Amino acid sequence: MRITQRKGDIAVAQAVATFTKNGYDVALPLTESASYDIIVDTGRELKRVQVRYAANGQTDLRRIHSNSTGYVVKKPKAGSYDWLYVLTSDSREYLVRRDLSGRRSVKPNDKDALSLVLRKYTEECESGLIGQS
Repeated sequence: MRITQRKGDIAVAQAVATFTKNGYDVALPLTESASYDIIVDTGRELKRVQVRYAANGQTDLRRIHSNSTGYVVKKPKAGSYDWLYVLTSDSREYLVRRDLSGRRSVKPNDKDALSLVLRKYTEECESGLIGQS
């Protein structure tokens, strides 16, 4: 198995564990062709989550695969996922809720810290900014 695949597997496993610890239900897509890795049921809505591992704090957002003509590189399209979860090599977790379509990479910062973002999301739900489903 390639090292990059292993890092991705570690990040997905950690994302599932983290969202579950925070009281959310998590589902996995049956196909690998989806532009997201997990689905998080917040109790109010379903969120499509792209999961990334960042070895140096910055993570590549492009999807790269090969076909019969060579490598295909795709940047994220608008609406392809709702949240971006990032696990760093030193086990820090980030959750980016802003649109990153067309970007090549992102370097999450303190305002994207997972605990802070989930707390803000919960406050938005409780204040009615995010409706009941």
